[in-house]
Amino acid sequence: MNETITTLLNHRSIRHFKDKPLSDEQIKTIVASAQAASTSSFIQAYSIIGIKDKEKKRRLAEIAGNQEYVAENGHLFVFCADLSRHELIGEMEGKDVLTSIESTEKFMVALIDAALAAQNAAIAAESMGLGICYIGGIRNNLEAVKELLKTPERVIPLFGMTVGYPERINDQKPRLPIEHVYHEEEYQQDKEVYLRQLKEFDEMISAYYEQRTDGKRKDHWTEQMANMLEKQTRMYMKEFVHKNKMNLR
Repeated sequence: MNETITTLLNHRSIRHFKDKPLSDEQIKTIVASAQAASTSSFIQAYSIIGIKDKEKKRRLAEIAGNQEYVAENGHLFVFCADLSRHELIGEMEGKDVLTSIESTEKFMVALIDAALAAQNAAIAAESMGLGICYIGGIRNNLEAVKELLKTPERVIPLFGMTVGYPERINDQKPRLPIEHVYHEEEYQQDKEVYLRQLKEFDEMISAYYEQRTDGKRKDHWTEQMANMLEKQTRMYMKEFVHKNKMNLR
């Protein structure tokens, strides 16, 4: 097993960081690694906003549900789907690009490009001995994030990523069995197989929580997911996306 695969397989979310900022060189290396990710048709439909200011971090932490590690870390990145530069490109080249960049397809391209760039950034950071945690909680109030970060139309802040020197490293959380997520030739349709795999994973997760919490917690993964999905959260998202002139067609 090579060093890259070892880094990938050792991933875990870090939520406690030392009070030590990243250097400008580290930040540039992480961003350059993000930019080296694949991008659909070379469109590069994303932007990354770096946050050093403690007050902005504190405000973003509040938006994300008062998560302390959003405020206390080595550096905070915010990854955005960004088609604003492509509108400008249309103006520069005298081409009507609005129908295309307002399409669901280009919206999906921007989301995928941003996610690919972010995962490259995560792997780069972890390979440098740093820890990371994705922050979806900034989507709790994107109007406030937009105002704080001054993002223009056709730019959607998608998620944050905290990066820093780990203060504490958590146990690695198990993932679904490979047989449940990897299909060969066609999608697995056997419901009984799926249910068996989910029940086996539930037992694994329950044992993980029980051991980690000295018996105080032993809930199942399917229980967690059903409880989470039963609650309607961030239901304003479609309206916000449309308001920012993305995914209109």
